[in-house]
Amino acid sequence: MPAPESANRHLSPSPESANGHLSPRDFRTLLVEEREDRVVVLLNRPEVRNAIDQQMVDELHVVCAALEQNPKVLIISGVDGVFASGADIAQLRERRRDDALQGINSTIFVRIAKLPMPVIAALDGYCLGGGAELAYAADFRIGTPSVRIGNPETGLGILAAAGASWRLKELVGEPLAKQILLAGLVLRAEEALAASLITEIHEAPDLMDAAHNLADRIARQDPLAVRITKSVFHAPAEAHPLIDQLAQGILFESQAKFDRMQAFLDKKTDKKTAKNSDQSDGTK
Repeated sequence: MPAPESANRHLSPSPESANGHLSPRDFRTLLVEEREDRVVVLLNRPEVRNAIDQQMVDELHVVCAALEQNPKVLIISGVDGVFASGADIAQLRERRRDDALQGINSTIFVRIAKLPMPVIAALDGYCLGGGAELAYAADFRIGTPSVRIGNPETGLGILAAAGASWRLKELVGEPLAKQILLAGLVLRAEEALAASLITEIHEAPDLMDAAHNLADRIARQDPLAVRITKSVFHAPAEAHPLIDQLAQGILFESQAKFDRMQAFLDKKTDKKTAKNSDQSDGTK
């Protein structure tokens, strides 16, 4: 049986997106807002609870291409109180061996995980199957009390092949990962928080504000230091400590390092001067 027609489609971004900036006209399944230091992407297929189909995958590739050229923090969430209910089952049912070997979803999730700047997943409601695997690819996951996160793929006769089979045990440990992957356990928000699968819980109206607050904290760091730290963090064990030393060598020569350290020293000097001045005034 042939793959769905959309699976053979390659999205051609507009010149704006091709040059590292995102044009709204490139997107039908995503709502995209680009700011100076971040990009906000909302999965926007509410009629199917934001299920991830080929069109959405194509559009996420456009976002990644822009962020690889023009690195910014990425915030991913979903519309209508749902992150993503999974992959589009209607398309998934028609996929065959060759489609599986292409790694349609795993390829985009790996690309998202490797983006230069951090990725924040703001989760609400269902975050299942491919939706959960997209969340696992993020650097940060925050959620609402209504979050339901897990991988029910074995109940559909397949496996979670877009990252969960190896990312999840790194995130929550092998025993809990097996409960989710082999026994179909779906975690509620408090359970996900206890397992550190999510790190914050906020009421739904406050979720995006919380995501932006986290992005603001990241934005206060030196961007190059954040990018290099993310790369070093994800380097294989055998690359350490050499990669740490080489990365530090790069940062030790950056102007931001001198400026930020000088600002720290100046602030410390100002505080000491002010303290001495207060003490002197007290003796008069």
